[in-house]
Formats: sequence, C-alpha cells, structure tokens
Amino acid sequence: ILVGLLRHYATLLLTSPPKKQPLNVIREQRGLLRAQVLRQSSKQSPLPPSYYHSISSSLVDAFHNGGFLKDGPRDPNAPAPPPANPLTDPAAMDGMMENVKKQMAMNIPQMIIMSWINFFFSGFLVIKLPFPLTDGFKKMLQQGIQTPNLDVRWVSSLSWYFLNLFGLNGLFHLILGNDNGANSANDLASSPFGNLATQASAPLGPGQDMHKIFLQEKDSLELAETTYKWVGDGIEDRILAKWGKIQVPSSLNASGKEKVL
Repeated sequence: ILVGLLRHYATLLLTSPPKKQPLNVIREQRGLLRAQVLRQSSKQSPLPPSYYHSISSSLVDAFHNGGFLKDGPRDPNAPAPPPANPLTDPAAMDGMMENVKKQMAMNIPQMIIMSWINFFFSGFLVIKLPFPLTDGFKKMLQQGIQTPNLDVRWVSSLSWYFLNLFGLNGLFHLILGNDNGANSANDLASSPFGNLATQASAPLGPGQDMHKIFLQEKDSLELAETTYKWVGDGIEDRILAKWGKIQVPSSLNASGKEKVL
C-alpha cells in the first residue's frame, strides 16, 4: 500500500501541466464538436426551427469555405498537404514523454521490490488459503516452488506479491480516487507507444486532413436537416392531452407521435 501511495504521488510530481493550445486549434476542434452535437440531437432537438436552421446553415457554409481550419481557408486548386507523422508532432512527442515518466514511476518500484523478494524470500511460503482450490491454480499461486505434491492452497512469496499488486486496485480507488497513479491496470495504457494507434484513428489526431473531415461533417449536417424535429412541436396539445383536458386523435398517442399499427 505504501509503495502504491509513493507511486501515485511520484506520478503527480512527474506529470507536467497541459500546454495551452493556440486559439485557432481550439476553434477548429470546437467547431467540429459543435456540429456533431447539433447533428446528433436533430431528431429531438431543443432548438426551435429558426435557430436550428440558422446554426446548421452557418456551419455548413463555414465547413465548405474552410472557415474553421486552423491554417485558414484552403485554395481549392492547391494539392492536399501530406499527412503529418505522429513521431514528429510536438504534441504527440510530449504525450509520449509523459507516458515514459509514468512507466518509470511504475517499473522502478516493481523491479526493486521483486528483486528484494527473489533475493531474500525465494522459495518461501507466506500464507495458506482457508478454502479449497483446484490444481489449475497451482501455477498462479506457487511461482518459484518446484514441489508438485504441495497443497494448492499454499501461496509463495512471489505469487503473493503479484496478487497484492493487482488486488489492491480497489483499495487504491477508494483512497486515491479513480484516476490514480497506483492503479496497475493503467500501466499498459500509459506505455510510450500505447496511444499512437488511438491518436491516429481519432478525428482530431495527428495526420488527419481536417478539410476532408469538415466536408464529411457538412454532408452529415445536410442529411440531418431531413430528420430534424423540434422537441417542443405541439407541446401545448401534448400537455393538455396528458392531463385529460383535450382528446387526442386516435392516430396519435399522448406524446404527439403517430401510433404504429
């Protein structure tokens, strides 16, 4: 537990504060996010028709003209820029360095404790479990013990270390919260090259042509125009029908939608 606490606070000390992004990069990201939220809520939109169509048309025009691109509008006759290499992107390199620091805070204490256990307690049995187990648990619970006839309930020192390493994650969640540096389940995700595939496939990751993404989002917004429905359409009749003040037509239910026969 103490080693986990030291790992958590060492990770906090080694983690650098996030760098501020330029205004044009933030504008590019927020423009795409705004269009996605507008499109996903089109079937039950809280915006009245005048506001929705105004925002949608302005976003469509901006995406078509390249108004949200961080480098400004692109010449339609100019060739598309080559995709950026994630290994040469400064933001990606900073993320890799942060992951390297987290890996150091994880690997160094584990190497020291494992070497100490192997040197002083190699072949020791530290605990006997109070419940029966099958022989399939023998390799997991008796690492470093070469006795085939030993009861499977006995646990070796090395196996007990690994059980504590992964079994204390719930306790660390209670003490330090969900996003803590002592959680061993996050060690693989924080590897130096573990996030490159995720970054390459993300919409805003390095190497993505934002002009093509904006054009695709423009087509999606135009398609969402055909499925738009205001959530407040006929709200007065629906409320009165819900409380029995008026009669709802037989083809409609209380929510104002047509009944499916």
